[in-house]
Amino acid sequence: YLAPTKALANDQARSWRDLALPGIREAVVDGDSNADERAWARRHANVVLTNPDMLHYSLLPGHERWSRLLRNLRYIVVDEAHAYRGVFGAHVSLILRRLRRLAEHHSSSPVVIAASATSGAPERSVARLIGAPVTAITEDSSPTPERTVVLWQSPTDDGGSSATRDAAALTSAAVREGCQVLTFLRSRRAVEYVASLVREQHADHASIPSGSDTIAAYRGGFLAEERRALEDGLRSGSIRALATTNALELGIDIAGMDVVVTAGWPGTRSSLWQQFGRAGRGTSAALAAFVAREDPLDTYLVQHPEALTAQPFEETIFDPGNPNVLAPHLLAAAHELPITINEHVFPENSHEVLDELEARGLLRSRPTGWYWTSRARPHDMTDLRGAGDTVRIVEEDTGRLLGTVDSASAHRHVHPGAVYVHQGVSHTVQSLNVHDAVAIVRTEEVEYTTFARDISDIRIIRTAQEWPSFDATMHIGEVAVTSRTVAYEVRALDGTLVAIHDLDLPERTLHTQAVWWTLADRAVTESGIEDLPGAVHAAEHAAIGLLPLFASCDRWDIGGVSTIRHPDTECATIFIYDGLPGGAGFVLRGAQDAGPWLDATASVVERCGCSAGCPSCVQSPKCGNANDPLDKAGAITVLRLLHKALS
Repeated sequence: YLAPTKALANDQARSWRDLALPGIREAVVDGDSNADERAWARRHANVVLTNPDMLHYSLLPGHERWSRLLRNLRYIVVDEAHAYRGVFGAHVSLILRRLRRLAEHHSSSPVVIAASATSGAPERSVARLIGAPVTAITEDSSPTPERTVVLWQSPTDDGGSSATRDAAALTSAAVREGCQVLTFLRSRRAVEYVASLVREQHADHASIPSGSDTIAAYRGGFLAEERRALEDGLRSGSIRALATTNALELGIDIAGMDVVVTAGWPGTRSSLWQQFGRAGRGTSAALAAFVAREDPLDTYLVQHPEALTAQPFEETIFDPGNPNVLAPHLLAAAHELPITINEHVFPENSHEVLDELEARGLLRSRPTGWYWTSRARPHDMTDLRGAGDTVRIVEEDTGRLLGTVDSASAHRHVHPGAVYVHQGVSHTVQSLNVHDAVAIVRTEEVEYTTFARDISDIRIIRTAQEWPSFDATMHIGEVAVTSRTVAYEVRALDGTLVAIHDLDLPERTLHTQAVWWTLADRAVTESGIEDLPGAVHAAEHAAIGLLPLFASCDRWDIGGVSTIRHPDTECATIFIYDGLPGGAGFVLRGAQDAGPWLDATASVVERCGCSAGCPSCVQSPKCGNANDPLDKAGAITVLRLLHKALS
C-alpha cells in the first residue's frame, strides 16, 4: 500500500487493525520505523504500508532482503493517485516502474490498483504513472452527504476585507454555532495569522469552549509529535477549529467536520473538492465555503461557478521522461538490477539517457545492458519532493528546534529580519546560515510582518518549438533563471508599508522549461501602448494567475519575467516558466491551450471593476518588484494582441 504521506499510511494501518481480519499481518514501514519493526515486516507482514520515499531509499535498493514480500506480491495499491503530479509525480512514476521491474525479477506479477476520488482522465494518467495499460472504473457508489457550497468574494474597494480575514470571521462564526471547522489556507504565514485571529475572537465569546488548544494551526515544518497531537485533537473533537495548509487535504480519517473553509484557489479542482470532502463525511450535512482572494483566477471562478462544478477534474500532469528526473532513477535501477536492452518499463527516451550516463562514466555498457559499477549509492542523488535540503529554525535562547523550511524558500521566509510565526508566537530571524542550513530566531512580540523582494533574470538556453505570426510569436524551450532576494518590506498589520531593508544573499539559478511570447516592434507601435514596461509586466502577472485553470499547478509552482527588450530576442518578451528544476510540464500544458488561456486572462482583466489594476486582475502576491510598474489597459491590449496572433 503506497500513500503520498506518512500520516495517511499510519491512518490506514489503524483502520486495518480495527478490522482485525484473520490472517492479516499489517506493518507500517517508513522513516519513523526502527530496525526491529522493519525486520518484523520483512519476515512476517503480508500488508506493508509505506510511502514513495521509503520505497526509493530503502526497500528497492535492499530488494534482496525484501525477497519474501516481492516474491509473493499480488497487489500494489496506489492511494490518492491524483496527488502524484509535477516533478514529484514523475519521480513516483519511475519508482513504481522500478518496483514492478523488481517484482518480475522475483517471479511475481502484481496487479496495480490506483485509487482517487478526484482524478481526471484516470485511464490515461494512471497508465502514464505505472508505465502499463489500465482499465478505469469510474462509477461512484460512495455515500455522499448533503453539502452546501458557498462562493464568497469580499468587496474590492479599499475598505474591503481580505480573504484571510474573511476566512477567520467565517471560522469564528461557525465555532460559535457549535461546529467543528477545518480552514485551508495558502501559506504557513496565513495559517498562523488565521489561528491567531480566531483565538482573539474566541476569547471574546463565552459560548466557545475554553482552553487554548481548542483553536490551533497545522502546517508543514511542525515536528512529528506536534502534528500527531493536533490530528488526535481533531478526531476527538477537543480542537474545534484548525487552520491548515494543504497538509490535511489527503484522506486521513478526520470525519465529522461540520464546516470547511477554503481561502484561495488551492491550485486544482481536484484539490478543492478533496478539501470540501472533509466536510460531511458519513451522513451528516455540511457546509463548504470557497473564499476568493484578490486574485485573477479566484475572481474568474466566482464569476464562472460552472468552472468549479460543471468541468471535469484535471488530468494530472507529470513527465517521467524528463531527463533531469529520469537519469538518477536509471542509475538507481541499474544498481538494483542491470538494465537490459529489451526492457520496456521505462520511458521511450531512456536509451538516449542511458547512453549519456555511460558517456559521463556513471554506467558501464555490456552486450547485455547497462551496469552500475561504483560503490556509492545512486539513490541518494535524487530529491523526490523537489524541496532540496531543509533549513532548521532554532530558538536563540533555548536552542529548541521550532521547525524547518525547505532551502529553496529559506531566502524568502527566514532571511535576517524576517518575522516567523509558530503556533501564534512571533519570532524575528536573527541570522540565516546558508552553509550550515540553520536560521536563528528570537521570540519577540511585533506589530508588523515582512515580505521578501526578489529580482530575476532569464536566459534562453534552447528553443524547442515556435509558432510565428506577423504580430507576435510563441516559443517553448529551456531557460536559465537567476534570482536573488535583495530586500524585504516591513508592513504594519493593516498592510501599510513601514520600511524597506536591503539584504545581501547569494544568487540562485534554476534551469527549467518556459513558454515565452515575443511582440513585434511594429505591432507594439501600432497598438498605441503608452507604458510598455507596465503593460507586459501586468500581462505576465495575469497570465500566471490564470494558468492553474488549464494545468494542474499552483501559481507558486510557476514564475515569470517580462521585459521591453530581451537580449536573446531583441524585442518585448513575456516569459512564464516552471519553478522546478528541469521543468514539470505545467507551462507546456498551458502552451497547448494558449488560445483559451490568453482569452480567459484578457476577459478577467477586462471585467475587473478597478480603474488601474488590483490584486483581482494584474497585481501579484509574489511580485519581486512590488507590483511596479503595472498598466492594466496596456495589459488588455497585449493579451488581446497575443490571442489574435495565435488564433
